[in-house]
Parts: sequence; C-alpha cells; structure tokens
Amino acid sequence: MKLSDERSDTRRHAPQAGDMTRPSRADLVRAARRGDDHAFFELVSMHKSQLYRMAWTYLRQEQDALEAVQETVCRAYVGLKKLRNDELFTTWLVRILLNVCMDELKRRGRQSPSSEPWQQDQPRGKTMCSTDRQDLTVEDRLELEQALQRLDEPEKQVILLKYFEDMTITDIANVLGCPPGTIKTRLHRALVQLRDWLGKGSEARG
Repeated sequence: MKLSDERSDTRRHAPQAGDMTRPSRADLVRAARRGDDHAFFELVSMHKSQLYRMAWTYLRQEQDALEAVQETVCRAYVGLKKLRNDELFTTWLVRILLNVCMDELKRRGRQSPSSEPWQQDQPRGKTMCSTDRQDLTVEDRLELEQALQRLDEPEKQVILLKYFEDMTITDIANVLGCPPGTIKTRLHRALVQLRDWLGKGSEARG
C-alpha cells in the first residue's frame, strides 16, 4: 500500500508536457523584478524593435536612436522594482523611451522630430511617415511628414502611439500619464488639423 502511494505521489508531481511552455510576458516581468537578469533581457529582446523604431522616429539618426534604446534599457533595469503593475511593463518602457528622446531633443535645442529627409536610415516597420497604403506617392508621403511635423508635441505623440504603434487609448493614457479623456481630445484635435492641412495641400496640387 505504501509503495502504491509513492507511485501515485510521483505521478501527481511529475512535470507534464503542457508545463514546458514558454513563460508569459507577465511571468517574465515578475521574474525580472525578483532579480532574474535573464528574464529582464528576454523582455528587452521582445521590445527592442519597437523601441528602436520609435527612437528613430524622434531622433532620425541611427546612432542616436541606438543610444536612446540603450539608455532606456539602463533606466528600466535600475527602476524596475518601482513598477507597480506588471501588466503595464510595455507602456512603462515606452514612457521611459519617450522621456529619453525628449531629453536628447532638448539637448539639441529643438522640441520635435527633425525635418531631415524621412528616407535616411529609415528602419523597417511603421514610422512617422510610413503607412499601410501602397498608393501614396513620394510627394504624398512628404506632405504627410510635413503635416505631422507641424503638430504640437502632445498631439504628435498621440498620433505616433495610436496609429504607428497601434496602442489603445488606455495604453496611451498610461504612457503619457494623462486621463483617457485628454488623450481623446488631443487625438481629435490632431486629426482635424491633419485633415485640414492635407486637404489644402491636395487642393493646391489639384
């Protein structure tokens, strides 16, 4: 009887095939907060493409974008234990990156992404001037880029996060530290301005 109980106990505690799945993002965040460096750098690997794309959008130079991502990773590593909600890791990381980029722009003496040609060192994926539409001409894309540059910084950030990073209003509110209602207002104001500017540009060309 005792032998039977031991076999039963072994079966009960033996790892099952379904248990060997990769840890979820939330699991990785919890492990990283406990000091697991491997979990932290796996999280970084999951986000590095998004971080670089956003950094390039703001800084428009490859080396500066790479340095911004590196600084973001360093700040996140140091401050990870201060993260209150594991589910908000991504928005928290993006907020750090935006702060790093804005610090760099202030150091350069300007407050918005540069007006250098958008083709230069452009990373793959969505950027401020990229779009899923394939029928836009180079002139259309440049016009869109110029219109985006004219937006005030708060409106520009909302457009970037909403349409180029596919974030929800709630996520954007968490990134920027604003109520969702404020984000909706900024988004509406930005879209009205863009439609007005782009419409006038089309009429001028027509």
